[in-house]
Amino acid sequence: MANWAHRYGKINGIDMHWIEEGEGPLVILCHGFPHLWFSWRHQIPVIAAAGWRVVAADMRGMGQTEAPADPSQYDCDHTVGDLIGLMDHLGESEAVFIGLDFGVFATYDLAFRHPERVKALIGLENPVAPHNPAISPLSEAREMGKNHFLHIAYFEHYGHADEDLAAHPREFLTKVFYALSGDYHYLDVWKHPPGTSYRAALPEAPPLPWYWLGEIELEFYVSEYSRTGFTGGLNWYRAMDLRWQQRKQFEGKKNPAPFFFIGSEHDVDLEGFHGDDPLGQLKNQYSDIRAVEMIGHAGHMVQMERAEEVNALILKFLGTLKG
Repeated sequence: MANWAHRYGKINGIDMHWIEEGEGPLVILCHGFPHLWFSWRHQIPVIAAAGWRVVAADMRGMGQTEAPADPSQYDCDHTVGDLIGLMDHLGESEAVFIGLDFGVFATYDLAFRHPERVKALIGLENPVAPHNPAISPLSEAREMGKNHFLHIAYFEHYGHADEDLAAHPREFLTKVFYALSGDYHYLDVWKHPPGTSYRAALPEAPPLPWYWLGEIELEFYVSEYSRTGFTGGLNWYRAMDLRWQQRKQFEGKKNPAPFFFIGSEHDVDLEGFHGDDPLGQLKNQYSDIRAVEMIGHAGHMVQMERAEEVNALILKFLGTLKG
């Protein structure tokens, strides 16, 4: 951490915060919810030591980056604009993007809209931004939410979810991090009926420390989300239909960026949110697939759960891009 520089700037109309280390070609790390730049703490020094300029941003709405109250400001125009604006601010014409969850979806959108700015994509867990032409994601979530608890439906409208999570940040973060890990089957939360709160649907977590998360590390997340609340992160869900509509122009087109993928065998998104054969569909979604790797016994928190294996794969991928 001694070599990490905290940076701040006005990017795409909002105040943004990011961590920077190293010199060389640019790598930008993009997290999802409920994460922070800190979720890349194991990757930042390793990538920097390999000769790259590493930037890990607090994504729009989370951490020390500004959180607009209007969900419409979390659409593709804004989230892609953040990444373009960050590159411009850094004086770089292109970058390698590494992301997870909502963060990686923003990089996929960027590659469609501005392929000249993307040297390569490294996607963790989420092989593509989900897009069902037949039904919008929030409509689909509402239908699923009639049968059982579904977090997307629970988050859709401002109100109880924001207030409940903000009142219990440590409990929520502990439970959700455990539930998303390879030590729990996340889709078991679907066994709860509609109307269940997210905290009640999540499992009780074993005491910390876990093999991949310590008490002080958890406290960093708790401190940040206690300060900001969760509405900024939840607004990424509330903008899902807007992004779905904006992605329609790319239906049937393959993403042109050089693409590398790292998944894990117990990831909830690969199991429940990307269709029956997500990896088999990659050839229909990318024109330049460079590598697909799977990691055993890990869940959606793979870059923390299996940091050494993820780092080795990232360095292997990056090594093919230098020169």
